[in-house]
Amino acid sequence: MHILLIEDEIKTAQFLKQGLEEKGFEVDIAVDGRSGREMYDRNTHDLVITDLVLPGMDGKAICRSIRASGSPVPVLMLTALGTTEDVVSGLESGADDYLIKPFAFEELVARVRTLIRRHKRPTEDLLMVGDLLMDTNSKKVTRAGKAINLTAKEMDLLKFFMQNRNKVLSKSELALNVWKIDFETGTNMVEVYVNYLRKKIDFEFSPRLIVTHFGIGYEMRDPEEKTA
Repeated sequence: MHILLIEDEIKTAQFLKQGLEEKGFEVDIAVDGRSGREMYDRNTHDLVITDLVLPGMDGKAICRSIRASGSPVPVLMLTALGTTEDVVSGLESGADDYLIKPFAFEELVARVRTLIRRHKRPTEDLLMVGDLLMDTNSKKVTRAGKAINLTAKEMDLLKFFMQNRNKVLSKSELALNVWKIDFETGTNMVEVYVNYLRKKIDFEFSPRLIVTHFGIGYEMRDPEEKTA
């Protein structure tokens, strides 16, 4: 996922760039409004994060310009101005969300993922649960930017989990939808493959995404949607 960050406070921009790249995003930085707008025209970005107050061209002008071009790219506006009028003005200029400084970095990451998910969801090519991403066209899976190698059946199981995030799925549902067979109580096939998947996407990461509901089934829990 490619992000354009327009922020004139150099230390803030570098801090956010480093943190977002550690979360698996690719980040371009512009330190004034005009160069940020030009950078957006030269590249393809999945999200724009812009400060409101910028030299050359402020955040609202950037939003209006992007929207006037017909682009639906999500825009997250950052500002120290937190009155209702400021928020409304920023949203009316075309921003999709508004984050008031100072903010917790994890809140920024949650907003970023939510905006990208909303924007990408209509294509159904990209599935996202927290920092876990699956491109259903290329069959590529990453978590926190790290590539995850899966077998074909593990890929099918993960895809079904992600398509049904925050829903408890019984073993029989998983067997029917992933293996196309009726679940037999005498087999531990589902448990075995869920464990394979956990070793690859959960054990080295936090938070863990696959939750066991004993006696019922499994749930892939989206940490952002659960806390939204």
